[in-house]
Amino acid sequence: MTDYFSDRENGPVARINQLISPVAWAGIVALVQAYIVNGGFGNRFPQICADGNAPCGTDDDALGASVKALMPGLEWPLQTTQADPDFSYGPRIPMAPATLLILDFVEYVYAVVAMPFVVKRHDYHNHNHLSFNRLEGQVEFMNDVNSVFARCGTAYELQSNGKVVRLLPLVLRESLSHAVFNTGDTILNNGLEESRVKFSSPNPLIRREALERLWDAFERVKTLADPEKKRSITIILDAVASESSFRAMLETEAKQLTDIGNTFLIRHFETRQVPVIDIDHVDYLFHRLFAFVQLLIGRR
Repeated sequence: MTDYFSDRENGPVARINQLISPVAWAGIVALVQAYIVNGGFGNRFPQICADGNAPCGTDDDALGASVKALMPGLEWPLQTTQADPDFSYGPRIPMAPATLLILDFVEYVYAVVAMPFVVKRHDYHNHNHLSFNRLEGQVEFMNDVNSVFARCGTAYELQSNGKVVRLLPLVLRESLSHAVFNTGDTILNNGLEESRVKFSSPNPLIRREALERLWDAFERVKTLADPEKKRSITIILDAVASESSFRAMLETEAKQLTDIGNTFLIRHFETRQVPVIDIDHVDYLFHRLFAFVQLLIGRR
């Protein structure tokens, strides 16, 4: 990624936006269009020279057909504006497809792009015959698209394995990225690990599954010291904090977290449970419970 002056002076833009903006989408489209022009998709979708039987560019129609088949809902040619629904005769307004669709498309581009280089000049048709380096093209695209994500404050990153990951909030990024669960209970370890992995997903539905799994793990943590849950949590909290005021605060927190799990659509699925819809609320609840669970399992 380019090291811009404003980043050096003020620090990088906070990577907190979980929806890809029309500005970021337009930047991604510009990258793709540049690869079409320079033949960067010619390795998979070659335009073949009629005279030399060699790739000389990108077959835009074939690429578009593949995109439409694999990315239902994504228009081709790629669109960055739409008619204003409130003023149909006015200028078109910026738009972006659904974020998950864009991220699927980014992974698709990574899979098919390659760095073109000239093998031979074909003067008669005024074009070049091309060959391709797939790895170089993928690295360049990864760096370019991650620059767009970073400068637009987008909480996603394309990795060298071709998969997009969600950048976790700073308060959890370090602890979750390097978390190794060794509680002595295999089922609990597996549940915490599943929750950790799912929470990094760009898909909000999977992140809600992470929250549910973490709450299941919390209920299991409560029984680690004794099969009787109330006695067990008392033993655990006593081990975590000996100072009376802090110990009382932790007990209140444990009760509140238990109530949250029972009141909202997290642990139970009766009609009286309240669903957690807002993804920022999911993140908040995950942060809160994960910190508490970490404290409990770290002091047993």
